Parts: sequence; structure tokens; C-alpha cells
Amino acid sequence: MTDVPRCLALRRWLAWVVLAALLLPPLSLAPYMVSSTEVVKLRNAALLQDDLGPAFDWAAPPPAEFAFDQAPFDPYFVDIAQRLALGAQANDWDRAVVISRHLLGSHAPLLGGPVQADLRHTHAAITQRGEGYCADFVRVFMAIASAAGMPVRAWAFSFDGFGGHGHVFIEIWNRQALRWQLVDLFNNYYFAVDEDAPLSAAEFRQMMASAPQSLRMLALDARAQPGWAIRAKALDYYQRGLDEWYLMWGSNVLAVERAASFRAFKPLSFQLANVGAVAQGVYPGVRPLPTPGNAARIEALRRTRVHLFVAATVMAIGAVFGIAWLLSLRGRSKPGGVEHVG
Repeated sequence: MTDVPRCLALRRWLAWVVLAALLLPPLSLAPYMVSSTEVVKLRNAALLQDDLGPAFDWAAPPPAEFAFDQAPFDPYFVDIAQRLALGAQANDWDRAVVISRHLLGSHAPLLGGPVQADLRHTHAAITQRGEGYCADFVRVFMAIASAAGMPVRAWAFSFDGFGGHGHVFIEIWNRQALRWQLVDLFNNYYFAVDEDAPLSAAEFRQMMASAPQSLRMLALDARAQPGWAIRAKALDYYQRGLDEWYLMWGSNVLAVERAASFRAFKPLSFQLANVGAVAQGVYPGVRPLPTPGNAARIEALRRTRVHLFVAATVMAIGAVFGIAWLLSLRGRSKPGGVEHVG
């Protein structure tokens, strides 16, 4: 075989390698693209970190690697915190209730539906049009609370193997009471036992598993509707999610939106902007709470993470080969290149 046919054969082989490397990995991930809930599972796999240990219920100071938003805060949310007079409240629980009532009571009735926009537009959608899912309410709550100096974190649970079919809620660190307190903002609940003192997420989960009938489900805003009119349905909902709790390892919602990758892709798509923030490493990690019943589901999420890493690696290699292939085509068109040998 002469050099010319050999070079042509090599280019054809390289073209097939590039095509396979660029097409097969996305096709292998196609089952996760069939619904938004499966896309969330893929995101959680990409963000997966170590399981939560016993120290997840930390008191101040928090773990150094937990990502909080830092000043300067968005003036938009600083202004909201000032208009709500959060600094005049006696403690952080009272501040949490004021923020909750602002979001729950500004528009009646609440209509729901995902907003899928940046924080400012999401706040406007909630308060002016009554839109928003639980995650939208949580993100905006975090932005306002952070502007007021309140430490907060987000818990979630799911029903589909740590995917998007589930719920997200807030836990505040009450700096005056020196305890965590759970705020189920979207469902308009906080939880207590004998007194009105709000339970932490860990206390709520323990009571839901062992003595759910002892729980008191109290309204954050008496003007707004609760999540369920029938208590038994609410208890069933929370109990079904007990084996798939996870903690978002950061409340840095403003830092995510300030990330260069988020701002670059935001004009194209909010979802794509979030993918950029995940790829850049500014999106908070996911830490599942291990239980006797969820080991297989956590392991499945880890396998999905490996699958995603391998797919991304193969596509990156394909991109390198693709560049090499394009350069070889340029060489053919130059004087002295392959096509002029004869």
C-alpha cells in the first residue's frame, strides 16, 4: 500500500473514531434525558460526594468545605431584607417566618409550576404571579436569608432513586437558640411536638419514622393554604421519602449565578447555565443520608456518576481526535499536501 492510500485509510478510521466518541456517550445517557426528574438524577450523580456521617447535625462553626454565599450580597435581596425589617426581629426563627410569609402571602393563590429563571426573576414570579416549585422557593429564601446574615442549608428527599421526583426544604441555624430549625416553606409547614418550638430536620425525620402521630404540623402563614388538606396524606408523603434524604453541601445560590459558566450559558438556557455551574465546580455537592434501606440506591447513583465520568472522558478524547482530523484535512489542501502527490 502506498503512502497516499494509507493516509486516506487512516483519515477514514479517524473519522469513524471521532464520530463514535462524540455520538455513543450521549446515546448511552439518553435514558436520563426522558424526563426532568431523570435529568436531576444525572445532576445529583455528577454532584455526589461522601455520605453524610453523624456530624451532619453540626453546630457553629460549620464544616470549612460547606459553601455559603459571601458578601457583597445582591443589592436586590439586601433591599428585600431591609424592607422586611429582618434586622428588627428578635431571633432567626422570627426572621425565617417573616421571609416565609413574604413568599407565601404576596400572591394568592399560589399557582405552582417551575420558574426556571435566575433568582431575581424567580422572586418576581413567586411574589407577583404566584408561580414556583419548592426548589424555586428554597433558592429565593436562601438569597434573602443570606442577605440578612442567616446561616441556612437545603435538604431534599426523593422517591425515585435520588432523582427529581421529591421535595426540597430549608433548615435555618437559629443563632440565638443555637439549634437547627426546619422550614417546609413550599408546603407552609413547620413541625413541633409538645410545644411550639420548631424541630430540626433530624428531629423531624426521627419523629416521622418513629411517632408520626405525635407531630404537630403548624402553618408558617395562616393566610396561605397548607400543602395538604388531609393530614394522613401529608404523613404518607413524608414517610415515603425517608430513605432518600440528602443534604446540598452549600447554600451559595448567589455564587452559582455569579459563576462565569452560568453567565455565559444563561442567555441560551437556564438549565444549560446550571450545567455550566456544575462543570465549573461551583454548584453545591450532594451528600446522601445513609440508612439501612438505601445502600443499593446510593450505590446505583455512584455507578451513574462513573458512567457520566466515562462518557465525558470519551467525548473529550473524541474532541481531541476530531481536532486532529480537521488539521489533517487542512494539510491536504496545502501545496505539498497529500492531494498534490502524484
